[in-house]
Amino acid sequence: MLNRRQWLTLMAAAAATASAPAVLAQSRPTRLLVGATPGGGTDLVARTLAMTMEKPLASTIVVENRPGAAGNIAASSVAAARGDSSSLLLAYTSHAINPSMMKNLPFDPMADFTPISLVASSPLLLVANGQLPVTDLPTLLEYAERSGRQLSIGIAGLGSANQLAAELLQYRTGMRAVSVPYKGAAPAMQDLLGGQIDLMISNLTTVRAFTATGQLKPLAVTTEQSIPEYPGVRPVADVVPDFQFSSWYGLLGPAGLDAAAAATLETAARQAAASPVLRERLAHEGLRPVGSTGAEFRDFLQSEMARFAQVVKLTGISMG
Repeated sequence: MLNRRQWLTLMAAAAATASAPAVLAQSRPTRLLVGATPGGGTDLVARTLAMTMEKPLASTIVVENRPGAAGNIAASSVAAARGDSSSLLLAYTSHAINPSMMKNLPFDPMADFTPISLVASSPLLLVANGQLPVTDLPTLLEYAERSGRQLSIGIAGLGSANQLAAELLQYRTGMRAVSVPYKGAAPAMQDLLGGQIDLMISNLTTVRAFTATGQLKPLAVTTEQSIPEYPGVRPVADVVPDFQFSSWYGLLGPAGLDAAAAATLETAARQAAASPVLRERLAHEGLRPVGSTGAEFRDFLQSEMARFAQVVKLTGISMG
């Protein structure tokens, strides 16, 4: 989360460029591809970003949903549009996970793209169904050891951010649970509420209403510090030193963009991330706007890919 000084600096930078939109040298609308179905959290980020980038770009941005293959269908289309500044990708955490989980990707997740800006990040929350006799991570670990019962944890898709977070948590704590894969967060949440599974690591929006009613118990957050939405819920890092895990969303263009086009897109994305409209909408979804530079996003992607490769190696998880 930005501190006050960082926020003022970002707003000043946005204000300095807001008076003169940087127009892309193209006549056709810009396409923003997103590897997710309409109506979900990733789609919301894409549509909010598109709406708030249109004014600084002085260009229409059309969101195109290309779900499937953990985001790879949308990514492949943008990778194939080398040098085309009208083809953009709203990438998410799986873009950095897939190289370690999938063989023979049809693109290089770094070389075939131009990083433009890290748009937003999202803390994750470890939750239990209301019937499980635990109140936080320490009591969960104690219960898992004492009861001898086989726990289960739902994951919203193989290779997803919450699967890697769950596997890393188990590896670092020694707790063992059966991972139960689902085709999305909604069916996993339904089984969690019904008591068919015990645990889940989720974004805040998916679980907020259910933790408020007591149907689910928030046990720990995956950020290094507590978060305002759940001030009484301690970080996993209090039990597992240096544990930190967030999902994220970032803007990529294809490789081969000229420097002027990349700079124009970066400026527009950073202005969008600083806009009150985007900040309010994303905050409602439990997201933290970022608005990094392209160079910062490139470094972040490289570090995330290396980190996820290490998690996959340590835990031995695979797509099969």
